[in-house]
Amino acid sequence: HCLLSSYHELIMKLAITAILAILGTSSAYSTTKASSRRDLLSNVAKGALFGIGAVAVAPTAEALEICPPKANNCVRTTFTPPAGTSKDGVAAALRDAINAYPQEGQSDVDKGGWTIASDDLSGAGTARIEYKSGIGKFAKFFNGGKPFVDDLKFEIDGSNIVQVRSQSRVGDSDFGVNQKRVDYIETTLKKAGW
Repeated sequence: HCLLSSYHELIMKLAITAILAILGTSSAYSTTKASSRRDLLSNVAKGALFGIGAVAVAPTAEALEICPPKANNCVRTTFTPPAGTSKDGVAAALRDAINAYPQEGQSDVDKGGWTIASDDLSGAGTARIEYKSGIGKFAKFFNGGKPFVDDLKFEIDGSNIVQVRSQSRVGDSDFGVNQKRVDYIETTLKKAGW
């Protein structure tokens, strides 16, 4: 009877630990991906073994999504800082490179300027910049007179490497606009010693 009672108690602890672990690692507002099932099960087992209600899981950085297959309007790459650069140092250098980008555009792209839509480089390590391209007759013909808007996203991962993704919101081709934008920022960082 005592063994059966201990067994039921263990099962109950496992169930409660699993529920708490699941609830503790997800959020409707989170931009990080959920932990893997292996991590979750490992934490549940640790919790049950050591009598802990739930073992917290540090969320892993969510790498920016890859570009869709055969996408002609998306660029995905990484920027690697000099060895030993802290996250704050990476964030500062990246902000400097972003702010060095001309508002009037460059290489015949981004003539509509840009705005920083979000900047949490020092916290979560993420930022998103909106660029406006295709001003003029081309935009009038293909986009109802509105400029094309592209999103440039950055994420500083756990190794302080900057994950980069630039993509047009509409269309199948960007005529190299995203690549020119990413190249400009990369060149700016290289001039700073990256």
